[in-house]
Amino acid sequence: MKKIAVLGAGAMGHGIAYVSAMAGYEVWVRDIDQKFLDKALANIQKMLEKAVTKGKMKEEKAKEVLGRLHFTLDMKEAVEGAELVIEAVPEILDLKKKVFEEVQQHASPECIFATNTSGLSITEIAGVTDRPEKFMGLHFFNPVPVMQLVEVIRGEKTADSTIEYGVNFVKSIGKTPVVVKKDVEGFIVNRCLVPYLALAIDDVGRGVATKEEIDATMKFTYAFPMGPIELGDFVGLDILYYGGEQWSLVPNADILKERIEKKELGMKTGKGFYDWSKGRPEIPKELAGKYDALRLIAPMVNIAAGLIEMGVASAEEVDLAMKLGTNMPKGPCELGDEAGLDVVVKKLEELYEEKKLDVLKPVELLKKMVSEGKLGKKSGEGFYNYRGEEAAFKNLIIEKDEENRIAKIVLNRPHRLNALSFELLDEIELALKKLAKDDDVRVVIFTGAGDKSFSAGFDLQEALADPSTLKPANSAMVSARGQEVFTAIEKFPKPVIAAINGYAFGGGCELTLACDFRIMSRAGKIGLTEAAIGLIPGWGGTQRMAKLVGMAKAKELILLAKRITADEAEAIGLVNKSVDPDNFWDEVMSLAKALAEMPPITLRVAKYAINYGYELPVEAGQAIEAAYFGIATSTEDVMEGVRAFFERRKPEFKGR
Repeated sequence: MKKIAVLGAGAMGHGIAYVSAMAGYEVWVRDIDQKFLDKALANIQKMLEKAVTKGKMKEEKAKEVLGRLHFTLDMKEAVEGAELVIEAVPEILDLKKKVFEEVQQHASPECIFATNTSGLSITEIAGVTDRPEKFMGLHFFNPVPVMQLVEVIRGEKTADSTIEYGVNFVKSIGKTPVVVKKDVEGFIVNRCLVPYLALAIDDVGRGVATKEEIDATMKFTYAFPMGPIELGDFVGLDILYYGGEQWSLVPNADILKERIEKKELGMKTGKGFYDWSKGRPEIPKELAGKYDALRLIAPMVNIAAGLIEMGVASAEEVDLAMKLGTNMPKGPCELGDEAGLDVVVKKLEELYEEKKLDVLKPVELLKKMVSEGKLGKKSGEGFYNYRGEEAAFKNLIIEKDEENRIAKIVLNRPHRLNALSFELLDEIELALKKLAKDDDVRVVIFTGAGDKSFSAGFDLQEALADPSTLKPANSAMVSARGQEVFTAIEKFPKPVIAAINGYAFGGGCELTLACDFRIMSRAGKIGLTEAAIGLIPGWGGTQRMAKLVGMAKAKELILLAKRITADEAEAIGLVNKSVDPDNFWDEVMSLAKALAEMPPITLRVAKYAINYGYELPVEAGQAIEAAYFGIATSTEDVMEGVRAFFERRKPEFKGR
C-alpha cells in the first residue's frame, strides 16, 4: 500500500484522510493534541457507519478502510516512508512554513509535499523547503467527502512531474482535478467568489438594493443555490473579511466590518446579515429581478478573463472549477457569453466609475474580444464557439473506444448530480443522432460523470428559476420533451446500456428504463421519486416501469416514491445485474464488448421485434417477428455466421 501523511485532523484534514483511505491508501493523520485525533476518528467512524447503514458499503469494507487509517502525535512516525504529505493546518502562513520545516527533517528525498491552503502563496510556502520542485497546492473543498473539486496549484518552481502526480492522485481518490497553472491570489474559485460576495455586501451597504433583493435575484433568476449575502453568512463573515484582507482582492465594505465588530459572523453565531436562530432564512421569490445581477456577474466574468489572460486556466477550466467548487449552475465564462461580452464591458466601465476598484477595470482580453466582434452567443463566438459541431456538447461527453466499437455518453453535470436540464436533453438527442450514423460504434453506454450520481433527475433548480415551467400550460410540453428524447433512446438502432454508477432518481431512473440493459453499482440507489414532491413520472416512467417489474410492483415503487438498492432492483428485474463498485466497469464493459461482437443488423431487428411486439396479440407479434426474420436472413452477416459455425471459428460480423 502507498503511504500518505495528512497533517492536521480538523474538518479538512480528516476529510482528506477519509477519501484517501477509501481509495486504498495507507493514511497517517498527525495533529498536535490527542483530542483532535480522537474527534477526527469519531467523525470518520460516523461516516463509515452511515455508509454501511445506507447500503453504500459493506461492513467488511468499512473495517478495511478504518484499518488503513493511523493516528499519531509524532511527526516522524507520520511522515517517514510517505510518498505524499498533505498539510491541512489552520490558514496561517507562518504556521504552514513551520510545519514544512519540520516535515523535511523526516521525509524521504522522493516524497512530494502539498499544502491544502485556500489562497496563500504556494511559492512562498515551498521556499522554506529543500524541494520546491516537489511542492504543490492541493486545495480541497469542504466537506471533502462530498465536494468533487480539487485545485492542483503550481508554484513558481513546481516541476511538471509533480503536477502530473497531483492530478493522478486526485483522480485516484475519485475527485476532479483542475490545474491552476500559476500561483495567483485566491487561485480560481476564491479569486472569483470572494469579490462576488464582497461586492454584493458593498451594494447592500451603499443602499443599491436590499439583501433580499440581491439574494432572490441570484437564487431564483439565475438558479444559484444561495444568494451571495446568504452564502456570506453561511461561509462566515469573519472568514470572508480576512480572506479579502489577505488576498487584497477587494476592499472590505464598511457594513461587513460593522458585523465583525458586533460578533455577528453569520450562521455559526446565529446572526449575520440574516437571523439564523430559527434556521435558514426565507428569501421571497417575488423580489427576484429587482436587482441588476450584472453588477455581480460582470466582475466575475472580468476576473475569469484575467485568469485566462494570465495563463492560469482556460475558460473551460475556470467554469468547471466554479461549478464544482460553488455549485453554480453555470460558470462565469458561460454567463458572460450569455449576457454578451460587450454588455459586460459596458457594465464594468459603469461600475468602475462608481466604485473605483481595480477588480472592475475591464481586462485587455475582454476589450480585445469585443473589438473583434466575439461577443458571446449572439455573435456565434465568445469564450466558447457556438457554431458547428464543436459547440454541440457542453453538458455531456462522448467517449469512443474505437478498438471495441463502443461509445459512452457521459452526463456531465457533476455539480448538479448530473440532473437533466432542457439543454442536456437537447444534447442527448443530438448525440444519439450522431452515434446512430457512426458505423464504427455498435454499442452505446449511458453513465454519469463522477462516482456519486448517474442522474438525480430533472433539474429542479432550473424549474425553480422559471416557476412557469411547472404550470399546467407548460408542464405538458415539459413531459412531451422528455418523452420524445427517451423514446429516441428506446428506438436507437444499436444496443444501449445504462451504467448506473450512482443515484438514479426521477428522470434519471426514467432514462435508464428506456435503455436495453441496466447494470447497477451497489454504491447507488434507484427509484421514481416524483410523488415525494407532488409530481408523477412524466418521461415514460409509469409505462416502462410497469412493463419491467409488473403493475403491482410498479405502483408500489411509484406511489411510495421508493428508493431501492441495486440488489433490490436486481431481485425484481428492474436492473439486469447488481455489481460491487470495484468490479462495476469491468462488468459493464464485458457486456458491451460481447454485444459489439454480435451482428449489428440482427441486434437491431431483434430489439425492434421485442420492443414493438411485446404487448401485441401473439399472432400480430409473430407477424412482426417474421418480417424482421426476413431482414436478418438477407444479410451478409448471416452467411458469415453459418460459415463460422461449420468452420468452428469466431465469426467476424461486418454489419452488412
